[in-house]
Amino acid sequence: MTAEHVLDDRPHAPVRRLANKVPEVTVYFWIIKVLTTGMGETASDLLARTLGPIPAVALGGLVLTASLAVQFALRRYVAWAYWTAVVMVSVFGTMAADVLHVGLGVPYAVSTPAFLTALAAVFALWYASERTLSIHTIRTRRREAFYWAAVLATFALGTAAGDLTATIGFGYLGSVALFAAAICAPALAHRFGALGAVTAFWTAYVITRPLGASLADWMALPHTRGGLALGLAPVTLAWTVAIIGFVGYLAAVSQRDRGAHAAA
Repeated sequence: MTAEHVLDDRPHAPVRRLANKVPEVTVYFWIIKVLTTGMGETASDLLARTLGPIPAVALGGLVLTASLAVQFALRRYVAWAYWTAVVMVSVFGTMAADVLHVGLGVPYAVSTPAFLTALAAVFALWYASERTLSIHTIRTRRREAFYWAAVLATFALGTAAGDLTATIGFGYLGSVALFAAAICAPALAHRFGALGAVTAFWTAYVITRPLGASLADWMALPHTRGGLALGLAPVTLAWTVAIIGFVGYLAAVSQRDRGAHAAA
């Protein structure tokens, strides 16, 4: 699913004259997206173990609010602001799913369909209001609000789904293989005309979450839990450095994430 494919679904009706607030969909977009999902998973667990669950959730919520405030204040796409907000959505989305399971005892088999229902509700309200779910039309505050609500729901859903598969027999490595195969389905369906670009994009977007989270968990968790035992802190640090590297490359060198933004 390239930027050109997603552009095909853009409506022609003009909207408010602001630069689009999200990056172009390129291979770099998907790489960074998977990295943020894994980093958010291990960072959330690390914070909960270091600070305790309640302080970790409070801190995550505060930083998420601040990062989104910066993102909403900008009138155009800025790489570091956008991806900082995505990282914090990843961290807080993980915490939301974990609080339901660990803190309230809600099984993953219950929270997964619950988050799926919440995501469907966001999409329904978004489409009813704006008549499009295309990420190439995020040019008003209302559309931006719908966009970030959908992103938060996808991260919570993906976290619950990844933990569900890991605990029902697939394990973390098995979950990586499962979701790696699953993410090919919307791409192939769109390629051969069986799925629209917007639907294919959001389907793949949801699947990146359990894919990245399962991979990071497999790397970080101990052998007794089927992992490589690299540790939460080293994996979080390594994935953070990788995110900074890719975002810095896009912002300072390639600028392929900007596309039409550069002329906006």
